[in-house]
Amino acid sequence: MYNYEVNLSWTENRKGIVSSPVLEQVTEVATPPEFPKGIEGIWSPEHLFVAAIESCLMTTFLAVAENSKLDFISFSSHATGKLDKVEGKFMMTEVLLRPTLIIKNPEQQEKAKRVLEMSEKACLISNSIKSTIIFEPIIEIQ
Repeated sequence: MYNYEVNLSWTENRKGIVSSPVLEQVTEVATPPEFPKGIEGIWSPEHLFVAAIESCLMTTFLAVAENSKLDFISFSSHATGKLDKVEGKFMMTEVLLRPTLIIKNPEQQEKAKRVLEMSEKACLISNSIKSTIIFEPIIEIQ
């Protein structure tokens, strides 16, 4: 079992600071601008939610790719979280993950696809949430 400790301190208005005793960097968070008194240009809980899923996909991919001995040039991803009202409550109903993997060898395209799919299925954050994950990987050959 592992624990990940996070601290949050309100600073002013609809803003606060997220930190951890084991990390040097702090992150400012705020209510997103779509809500009353929300603030533009600052990470929101909704952004952090989507970022947690997307970064988990990447770190899981890196481990699976290494174990599978998949050679790749680059990995990047674009994710969009959909916030909707369900039974009168806001919730993140779905997250669209669009990772782009660039490989050199066209013969590894099927392997690359399998590694991406295995990574999405093994992502512990995706497996821990109620939101629907829509997975649309892109593989490019360079």
